[in-house]
Amino acid sequence: MALFGLFGKDKKKKLDQGLEKTKESFLSKLTRTVVGKSKVDDEVLDDLEEVLITSDVGVKTTLKIIERIEERVGREKYVSTSELQNVLRSEIASLLEENNTSDVEYDIPKHPDNNPHVIMVVGVNGVGKTTTIGKLAHQFKGMGKQVVLGAADTFRAAAVDQLIIWSERVGVPIVQQGMEADPASVAFETLEVAKAKGADVAIIDTAGRLHNKVNLMNELTKIKRVMQKVVPGAPHEILLVLDGSTGQNAFEQAKQFSLATEINALAITKLDGTAKGGVVIGISDQMKIPVKYIGVGEQMNDLQSFNRRAFVDSLFGE
Repeated sequence: MALFGLFGKDKKKKLDQGLEKTKESFLSKLTRTVVGKSKVDDEVLDDLEEVLITSDVGVKTTLKIIERIEERVGREKYVSTSELQNVLRSEIASLLEENNTSDVEYDIPKHPDNNPHVIMVVGVNGVGKTTTIGKLAHQFKGMGKQVVLGAADTFRAAAVDQLIIWSERVGVPIVQQGMEADPASVAFETLEVAKAKGADVAIIDTAGRLHNKVNLMNELTKIKRVMQKVVPGAPHEILLVLDGSTGQNAFEQAKQFSLATEINALAITKLDGTAKGGVVIGISDQMKIPVKYIGVGEQMNDLQSFNRRAFVDSLFGE
């Protein structure tokens, strides 16, 4: 009950539904691994390694989990296959905890001089970046916060148009200068508008092209430098949006973007309808960046604050 008190029964139900395919795939593989076996031995561990890798947990994280289970088996001398699920669950929960992934709900820190909390959103096209921004704005507005959006992804006309649609749908102001405008100029104006309105949070969309990391790095660096002229310390959060349904490709994108800018939060979208939800565990472990939000559906409220306990419970079917 404590979990539901923290997280909310409706959210947990939606999370369960969103992770259903991942859970079914993962647990069916796990069940086949232990069938006919009574204790966890080398053969079971080899099979478990394959289960984790094919569940998009990633090779390095999988080896880390297997190593921990091996240590536990060695320490306790006998671990039955019926206990394996609880042991695995415990190790995954520990990994998520070690990577600074907390169970804190949406929150907006206070900044000096009543400056807005500035979130710069990065990610390649097609991962759900604009949708994530819209859903975030909706969540913050629902908390009674004033939000201003900035359309600094001026490389694609569709990106500006999509964000305008989201601003109208959510009912929050947007700063946009159209396609091919200087992204840094849009970001600068967005923060000026946010300050003038006394807004609590400003969310800045940015271009998602990765084919030239040097250009991307220069652009993001310029945007940050310009924003700091209006709000010292901005952006407070650099949120990388990844498409969870792409599995290990999402991990590769995370690595590439971390080379271009200092990411300090992750949003992993499109976990509903895919069996690749294990990628959340691997990305969190390998990148050492906290997963802050996950997308588990199409509705406005289906972007959830990531709750590691609830995630692990849903993954193991409880």
